[in-house]
Amino acid sequence: MSTISRRAVSTPQELTRAGDRISFIYLERCTVHREDNAITATDADGVTHIPSATIGTLLLGPGTRVTHQAMSVLGECGAGVVWVGEQGVRFYAGGRALTRSSRLVEAQATAWANRRTRLAVARAMYRMRFPDDDPSARTRQELLSREGRRVKECYRREAARTGVPWRRREYHHGDFSAGDPANQAVTAAAQCMYGIAHAVVCALGCSPGLGFVHSGHERSFVLDIADLYKTEIAIPAAFDAAAQGEDDVATRTRRALRDRINRTGLLDRCVQDIETLLLPHHADGRDAEDTTDQVALQTDDGYVVPGGRNYDGTDAGAHWREEPIW
Repeated sequence: MSTISRRAVSTPQELTRAGDRISFIYLERCTVHREDNAITATDADGVTHIPSATIGTLLLGPGTRVTHQAMSVLGECGAGVVWVGEQGVRFYAGGRALTRSSRLVEAQATAWANRRTRLAVARAMYRMRFPDDDPSARTRQELLSREGRRVKECYRREAARTGVPWRRREYHHGDFSAGDPANQAVTAAAQCMYGIAHAVVCALGCSPGLGFVHSGHERSFVLDIADLYKTEIAIPAAFDAAAQGEDDVATRTRRALRDRINRTGLLDRCVQDIETLLLPHHADGRDAEDTTDQVALQTDDGYVVPGGRNYDGTDAGAHWREEPIW
């Protein structure tokens, strides 16, 4: 009888940091299973073993089947799992990654709930993308206008650098092949970036839906974070791939983007940027993933007590008596 289900859950200290993992792995037309602490991908060519603790995001394309045990070890290791469309260019669903601390999501919710601090975070995001432009006095409309202009300039600049023809950004929902090679590459790069950002956001315990620039979507914050690296990493990688020819653009884009992400250490940078945005006065970029398993109960005046205990103190002024609750 298998004893996989009786294995102890890994502690936060045993897990590979999000910033030290492989950016993403794309699989299609295979069966994903588990063997010990690795996942296996079985297809017509044989079996490939992939250490689950080293995966940042697993992109599951068409024709993939994944077992319960495989999802169990991926969740235990904090790997993001995203179901994507053909050629990896459409996002369908995301698996919940491991979360141990509510520190960042509480800071995110606090900043998001106040209009003033929400705008401050949006300005900080703009400053990260375009450090030569001071956004401190800009309204939201001004930020959106200037961001749009900067992205258009990036498209023109990359087209001139690579010699790839470019008219404008076009996205045909449900018909990837309708776009020209450059637009196909940009779409493929965007979807990969969304998957990576989603995995990091979930791994850090943040809420994907509480965005500061984007709003009204379950992945608003994911889109915010992915956009931080659009003009620096995603678009240049897309045009590099498009410049190599019209065939198999999506695959070349994923490979070019993966190489660029690993070379620039994007996952580690993404972790630090999220902490800087949400904890501007306390972020050191290193402790969000190292928190221990602690559950506290809230009392008055922001005072907390350890969870898992029964505090039976009904009389005013009486000392609470602690006993295990389970």
